[in-house]
Amino acid sequence: MPNVPELFGSMVFNQKVMQERLPKETFKALKKTLEDGTPLELDVANQIAHAMKEWAMEKGATHFTHWFQPLTGITAEKHDSFISPTKEGGVIMEFSGKELVKGEPDASSFPSGGRRATFEARGYTVWDPTAYAFVKEHSLCIPTAFCSYTGEALDKKTPLLRSMEALSKQAIRVLHLFGNADVKHVATTVGPEQEYFLVDEKLYDQRKDLRITGRTLFGSKPSKGQEMDDQYFAALKPRIVEYMEDLNNELWKLGIYAKTEHNEVAPAQHEMAPIFTTTNLAADQNQLTMEIMKKVARKHGLVCLLHEKPFAGLNGSGKHNNWSMSTNTGENLLEPGDTPRRNAQFLLFLTAVIKAVDDNQDLLRISVASAGNDHRLGANEAPPAIISMFVGEELGAVLKSIKDGTPYDDVTKQKMKIGVNVLPPIPKDTTDRNRTSPFAFTGNKFEFRSVGSSLSISGPNTALNAIVADVLKGFADELEGVKDFDKALEDLVKREITAHWRIIFNGNGYDVSWIPEAEKRGLLNLKTLPDAMAEYLKPKNVKLYIDTGIYTEIEMKSHYEVKLEKYCQILNIEVETMLEMINKDILPAAFAYMNAVSKTAVDVKSVVPGAKCSAEINLLKKLDGLTDELAVKADELAKKHLAAKKNADNMECAEAYAKNVIPAMAEARAVADEIEPLLSEEHKPFPSYEDLLFRV
Repeated sequence: MPNVPELFGSMVFNQKVMQERLPKETFKALKKTLEDGTPLELDVANQIAHAMKEWAMEKGATHFTHWFQPLTGITAEKHDSFISPTKEGGVIMEFSGKELVKGEPDASSFPSGGRRATFEARGYTVWDPTAYAFVKEHSLCIPTAFCSYTGEALDKKTPLLRSMEALSKQAIRVLHLFGNADVKHVATTVGPEQEYFLVDEKLYDQRKDLRITGRTLFGSKPSKGQEMDDQYFAALKPRIVEYMEDLNNELWKLGIYAKTEHNEVAPAQHEMAPIFTTTNLAADQNQLTMEIMKKVARKHGLVCLLHEKPFAGLNGSGKHNNWSMSTNTGENLLEPGDTPRRNAQFLLFLTAVIKAVDDNQDLLRISVASAGNDHRLGANEAPPAIISMFVGEELGAVLKSIKDGTPYDDVTKQKMKIGVNVLPPIPKDTTDRNRTSPFAFTGNKFEFRSVGSSLSISGPNTALNAIVADVLKGFADELEGVKDFDKALEDLVKREITAHWRIIFNGNGYDVSWIPEAEKRGLLNLKTLPDAMAEYLKPKNVKLYIDTGIYTEIEMKSHYEVKLEKYCQILNIEVETMLEMINKDILPAAFAYMNAVSKTAVDVKSVVPGAKCSAEINLLKKLDGLTDELAVKADELAKKHLAAKKNADNMECAEAYAKNVIPAMAEARAVADEIEPLLSEEHKPFPSYEDLLFRV
């Protein structure tokens, strides 16, 4: 068994290592940069770079890389060795402050929404000193932001850092109104639960759809799925235990707080949950977690599937984003307190989140939109595509009391007066969790359950931070300088809770009655990525992001094009793979089996004169009809696919895929899935769902 305290963070150049290895004045200067945002002098950067290089080499590193997060949704890295030539023909190991602080990778080949042409290759990576460097394999990895030569953000880290700064600034203004002058910084914290599937590597290699698209494009329902509820929290299989032990060790080395592991609801599905940390670090660490999950799986003859819906008819995988706000003094702003003042403050921040979510349902939905997540949202296993908020019965009763001006408690008959000196205690979380809610309050945090398992959490948290920062700014503007703070506070909270009451829904989000109810409330139902992206560049969204300093309009237009283009690319790959599997695997397998059955019938008749062979003939008739139908469906799919590809405009292309191609894919799959169970075991074109789900 590893010594976990000794193992944890052993490959991270964290604050403890910095303090041990840096000169006292250098460490002090670095801390000032981290705390106050002051520029880092080159001589200080040189000293940090030298210490970082020496430490990394002791850990086996020979190279360094600026580790960044382009708009691909995964990480990128370009490795350079520490070696520099000497006059004598040898080498010395060098790493300068200039190399630490700034890099220059090619920016033309990353998604940019048309902002960078191939001949405009220059881009810059800039060290993010708030995120610790680490050693991975043979390289020192330096977390960096990534921007174009002209200054636009080309990554997911830069907007996230901007959003954290914007929220901190506005939250501090509000906290100072409550007399919290000692608060200098407010950080958002996140704990992203990560769901995933594990399948046998040998079976995976026989499935072209899994290899190319990350999900099964075909597969008939197995005789046993998840209906017995015997997988959830069940004892782990020995092979899975070995994988999880290895995974934990690798994550702990990199300072990732891997805490919880268990079987999820679907067969072969599992979950890993970390301890909360600052959003910027949580985003970096989740990207690393996904990468390491895949690498460790291969060592165990497994493949880790992070697609949101790898298997039809089974639960998909999400990444529950547990989000809160905390001060530098250690106070969680989304936790009811022990005094009227703390509770009034809690109610104001809670109201800000309620207003932010209601006013910006579209931005939250956009932040989790992807081709993969479209399959999962609203599929009775995940929150619906409609954004709503769960606050629980007791907190809901508190808010209703404020809205209606009625007694909160039947025993005390006490009204919820919000004045900071008279507010009665607010109950802490005693309500059951609502797994059907996209955005659920769970006592001292909100759980944004709509995030897809393969997505970077940077996008959703950037949106969440931005919309809350925008509302807090409005609240601070209104409350600063008022004569009667208590009265102004009470009026504001009551007004906003009343105005945004529609977003609160404590019921069953899976129930079909919720869709018409949500429509009646005026809530958005953006079912697909194209539906969501149609809202993105609306004036109120552009204004919000510009006013909060999160994105420029140019960056927003870039992201708009990138998201739509990626959606079209994914669908293009899926259709091409599907057509190839129909023509090269499914139809030939069916024809071969029909030939074998036909030969069997002939042989039987030759041995048993007068034999009817009705079973064989009926099977042949059924398969003949299905193969003809599948061929027709494949032709229809190919035509609709070709028509969609002809659209030069990304939105028109995406809408064509959503409205015409995806339904055609579903029709072709339905016929293929009807053929599969009719074939003999030796004629199966590829491993079945039963093979994939129950052979680990």
